[in-house]
Amino acid sequence: MKAYIYENTGPAADVLTLREMVMPAPGAGEVRVRLKWSGVNPSDVKTRSGHIPSTIPFPRIPHSDGAGLVDMIGDGVDDFQPGDAVWVWNAAWNRSNGTAAEFVVLPSEQVEHMPDGLALENGACLGIPAMTACHAVATDGGVRGQIVLVAGGAGAVGHYAIQAAKFCGARIVIATVSSEEKAALARRAGADFVFNYKTDTLVEEINKVTDHRGVDRIIEVDLAANIQTDVAIMKEGGLAVIYGSSQKEIALPFSPSIGRNICYRFFIVYKLSRSDRQRALLVLQDMLKDKNVLHNIAKKVSFANLVEAHELVESGALPGNVVLRIE
Repeated sequence: MKAYIYENTGPAADVLTLREMVMPAPGAGEVRVRLKWSGVNPSDVKTRSGHIPSTIPFPRIPHSDGAGLVDMIGDGVDDFQPGDAVWVWNAAWNRSNGTAAEFVVLPSEQVEHMPDGLALENGACLGIPAMTACHAVATDGGVRGQIVLVAGGAGAVGHYAIQAAKFCGARIVIATVSSEEKAALARRAGADFVFNYKTDTLVEEINKVTDHRGVDRIIEVDLAANIQTDVAIMKEGGLAVIYGSSQKEIALPFSPSIGRNICYRFFIVYKLSRSDRQRALLVLQDMLKDKNVLHNIAKKVSFANLVEAHELVESGALPGNVVLRIE
């Protein structure tokens, strides 16, 4: 099979190479998927670049998310048959063999059936972006009746998070963005109020929306950039659910945080417990059954241009998901 590998970390153009690899065979409890699409996420490019340290052996096939058709099943697999349309998750988590390849073999519990009518390319956006959003919404009792702020509401996770919050009963959903183009994406996703963090006075505007009571929950993409604003707009006893930061070390405003009983919930979707993952998955499945979910794919890139896909994600220039078409 053809697959992209890297044998050391570094710039995409320097380390990613297309190789002919041995076709993997599924063992007991495993499923082999003929991949049609691979999701390219920030964590994929950060691992490839070395920004995120990893002890996974080289050579590595990157990417954790993907979608395709079941090709072969191992002994003891009853939930899938060859030809089933599926999406996969955590393919490159603690493994060397991700989805930037024609085939991937995974334990059957890391393979999910595609909902009827959902395009396969959208399946490549579910494992990290959509599941991150659904967990951020569903954790700690959920958002029903709450005022929720989604930072980065046009991003790969934020766009799903707006929809998940509305689906799960949030009273008001506020989104922050950096341009009018991104504001339009957030509004289409269902945000009730959208503010530009570059031009609007966020604390003042959000306090107006909440009648100075503050927001119940913040779904945070960049804690380092937003921590001071977050503390200023959070209600007493509010929750910040954090899945990203542009800096590894952050000075936390301790006094105002403890003085208002603010709670910080950090997580990465790769390491969700079985119960947390199942709860988020149920939210996602219910949303997809509704058939009203918008999938914000910013760019579809051909298999031959994987380096371009990595560079696009690394640049942060595109609002939404980048997916790789595997011919």
